[in-house]
Amino acid sequence: MANDYRFVRNLVWQMKKFDDTFRTKEIQLIAGVDEAGRGPLAGPVVAAAVVFHPSIFIEGVNDSKKLSHVQREKLFTLITKQALTFAYEIIPHTTIEEINILQASLLAMKRSVEKLSATPHLILIDGNKTFQTEIAKKTIVKGDAKSFSIAAASIVAKVVRDEIMVKLSAEFPEYKWEKNKGYATAEHIAAVKKYGATPYHRKTFLRNILGGQLAIFN
Repeated sequence: MANDYRFVRNLVWQMKKFDDTFRTKEIQLIAGVDEAGRGPLAGPVVAAAVVFHPSIFIEGVNDSKKLSHVQREKLFTLITKQALTFAYEIIPHTTIEEINILQASLLAMKRSVEKLSATPHLILIDGNKTFQTEIAKKTIVKGDAKSFSIAAASIVAKVVRDEIMVKLSAEFPEYKWEKNKGYATAEHIAAVKKYGATPYHRKTFLRNILGGQLAIFN
């Protein structure tokens, strides 16, 4: 257990040091930006931006996909309390259908940065795609596993989106969104085949999977 604790702590320190490599006299405030919900069949995509004071260190921060629900919830509270500023943006499934999921994700990222109460000197963006902004920015492939601030943003985005899907699940319990969060699990696909698509489903995503079997109701 002691070795596991040291490993996790060292991992977070490495992520913190990764962010610190970008800091100079002119660059102190770094915003980590990430999204949650690019792949699901239903629900919105959510992006978050998080800025920490350079001295802040939070044990346990990691790529949200590598954390349990309980761990994410605890870290969400710590991150939102200790962040210098944070923000998130929710882009609904209707907009995803209009502009496609990549553009919707980038739009969510851009708007989350614009909502920050302090302007960062540098934005670290998870992935290899970027959005228009006058702020200096850098894309980081697999950034949620490398950058402390991006990992924190991934946690915020994931927790916010999961809460949305749990609430929507109460309206359409057949699809088990409280469990699968809208992702294409076998159980979710079977429910769509049986009950049809809800108003919250991404119809273009369903057509790619179900083809002519898709039935839509409003």
